[in-house]
Amino acid sequence: MLKNRIALVTAAGSGIGRAGAIAMAREGASVVVTDLNGDLAQETCAQIAATGGQASAFALDVTDDAACGAAVARVLDEHGRIDILHSHAGLQIPGQLEDVTPKQMDAAWALNVRAHFVLSQAIIPSMRAQGGGSVIVTASNSGCQYDRGMISYATTKHAAVAMVKQMAVDYACENIRFNALCPGFVDTPFNAGFETQMGGRAALETYVAGSIPMGRWANVEEIADGIVYLASDRSSFVTGLALVIDGGEML
Repeated sequence: MLKNRIALVTAAGSGIGRAGAIAMAREGASVVVTDLNGDLAQETCAQIAATGGQASAFALDVTDDAACGAAVARVLDEHGRIDILHSHAGLQIPGQLEDVTPKQMDAAWALNVRAHFVLSQAIIPSMRAQGGGSVIVTASNSGCQYDRGMISYATTKHAAVAMVKQMAVDYACENIRFNALCPGFVDTPFNAGFETQMGGRAALETYVAGSIPMGRWANVEEIADGIVYLASDRSSFVTGLALVIDGGEML
């Protein structure tokens, strides 16, 4: 589905980001894998190469505006185009209003909203010149509902979804699509905040079993299928969507 496409992915060194990068490569995309940890990015790249896919990798701190611009320029210099941007980096800080410091709120905003804004802005000129593209921003089902005791996470994820919808309506006429990926509980280390908040792994497992209608976690491959859909022409008339993949948790 993605033959001859060029994809740039952030935070692809593990978890959903890695699974999405591998899935896009499996569908024929040439994937540029980035992560704050360059070694993890290289590991993802090696996994793609081991199965015959095409990938390259480098370290990227998405809170560095200049580095984001340089990353986009580097991919354009090496490949001539970027068809897919999956801006995936994020931060989860547990706590209600009295528990979260302004500094922590700023950190959540920097990763969960601002980094997506900066990368999306950087990608527009090239996507406009080539006649379109697909931008996928990882939000969360927390951007479509409200989690108890997660003020920074829910607030910034709601903002990310709103931003995606605004960008979608502004650029639909140029065939540049913006969609939000909104996973529920996926069994990755990213859930450390929820685990701490709930009092340990056992309590989190109990919550997942009792609160999600399907009674289980998602696996990263199930989320990756959603990424491939949003990246591909199978979603060619889809923009401004918050694609919730959460086993019915929001119901």
